[in-house]
Amino acid sequence: MVTGTVPQGDCALFSFSSFAVSNVLAQNSFITCVFCLPSSRMIDVQTKMAGRALELLYLPEGQPCYLLDIGCGSGLSGDYLSDEGHYWVGIDISPAMLDAALDRDTEGDLLLGDMGQGIPFKPGTFDGCISISAVQWLCNANKKSDIPAKRLYCFFSSLYSVLVRGARAVLQLYPENSEQLELITIQATKAGFTGGVVVDFPNSAKAKKFYLCLFSGPSTFLPKALTETTDEEEATESAFTSERIQRRMARRGVVRKSREWVLEKKERRRRQGKEVRPDTQYTGRKRKPRF
Repeated sequence: MVTGTVPQGDCALFSFSSFAVSNVLAQNSFITCVFCLPSSRMIDVQTKMAGRALELLYLPEGQPCYLLDIGCGSGLSGDYLSDEGHYWVGIDISPAMLDAALDRDTEGDLLLGDMGQGIPFKPGTFDGCISISAVQWLCNANKKSDIPAKRLYCFFSSLYSVLVRGARAVLQLYPENSEQLELITIQATKAGFTGGVVVDFPNSAKAKKFYLCLFSGPSTFLPKALTETTDEEEATESAFTSERIQRRMARRGVVRKSREWVLEKKERRRRQGKEVRPDTQYTGRKRKPRF
């Protein structure tokens, strides 16, 4: 018997019974990793939504922050946070998705956990929080003991605690209907949050996006929604050039995979207590093709 589940991440994943796995793997040994590989379009969509969520956080300009990524999946949104110069921790319920994140060598720390059971960090740990396409899964009851309202309140109350006073949380979600969205916002309000829902491109069936913007302090202005589809239409057009543009980290100005980038990453791993090889004159040097 083969069953399908969709975890709190950025792509669908299928779980198999032990009997099915033994039979399937005999024919297709690559099946275990196929469902964890994001497509180029998925990466593009995830990156855009992470960028919009980060924009709605209104973080201090040019200042690295410590952020929480809920439902981090394979780390696509976390990669964007790293490229913008921030440090982050990702939490996800799917071990397979976290393994995919490790295989992609994401820079953030990863935690296996169910957000419906609370966020296990000390009060005031994070400067902000983002979540891409994850929170709506708390509205589902996968077993009799799951009560959506209680799981949502547990999630929001613990999230309120781990954020510093005055920090924001921006949660992108896909509510099934208005009742589900109301359930989510009511539980967030009961936990102490203020804020509201920002709907980008409300008149577009394809580009419409919901962002729940929460404030862990006095109520401030709610960000304006995007209303024109110009950016979405331009994104469908490809521009070709013979020049190869290296991926850069916008705020730190460090070229990805350069020696400076490698040294910075190794130093961060040392601070995390991980075993790291000593730096040498060959650190960060590209190998020749014949090696």
